[in-house]
Amino acid sequence: MLCNAKINLGLNIVGRRPDGYHDLETVFYPVHGLADELHLEESDTLRLTCGGVWVEGDADDNLVMKAYRLLRDEFPDLPPVHIRLTKRIPTGAGLGGGSSDAAFTLRLLNERFSLRLPDIRLEQLALRLGADCPFFIRNTPVFATGVGEVFEPIPVDLSRYDIRIVKPRVSVSTREAFSHITPHRPEVSLRKVVTRPVEEWRELMTNDFEASVFPCHPEIAEAKQRMYDAGALYASMSGSGSAVYGIFMR
Repeated sequence: MLCNAKINLGLNIVGRRPDGYHDLETVFYPVHGLADELHLEESDTLRLTCGGVWVEGDADDNLVMKAYRLLRDEFPDLPPVHIRLTKRIPTGAGLGGGSSDAAFTLRLLNERFSLRLPDIRLEQLALRLGADCPFFIRNTPVFATGVGEVFEPIPVDLSRYDIRIVKPRVSVSTREAFSHITPHRPEVSLRKVVTRPVEEWRELMTNDFEASVFPCHPEIAEAKQRMYDAGALYASMSGSGSAVYGIFMR
């Protein structure tokens, strides 16, 4: 099973919550041309084998293992599996690779073992793994609010365009990205901006993290400029970075 990436079309930090988190608005858009690969088979013991892009941390703490255990709590008879994960989505890039892997693990286990969980229940479980994990259950464009976990379907179709993604050799932590953010509510909601022609997005759509990340990591700003120099209609950092995408006419 392929676990695709996502990009953020715009990202506005609109407020600070009493719990210390931030309210935001963004559009999650699936990118099927960049994906991890997930396989699983029944095994004597639960284990994970990773290949491809190197992933930090203990395999036991990987989100796909947490996804399996989450389902096992619901279904104690769920057999142990050997999960093979080939990583192609870079980490620390704002592309949702780990969240995608976790969500697709839930989907694949649900399908393989005929657990018959509806999408709404899978989304509830995925939310326990991360705010953007539920997006990958239905895997269709959404306008996201709250901390990124409240979804509203939105009719955005970029199938006529090429989406190119680059990741400079730097990663941006969520803590770093938020460190210089001043929440503000834009004059025009991103929900309206994203319905405008792509050719108009450059003047209308922003990612608030760029203002705090670019001064610290000029190579990310340079990657965005190279997208425009190459003819992109719109280019942006995805999420809190560090990947940059460009949208080009075919």
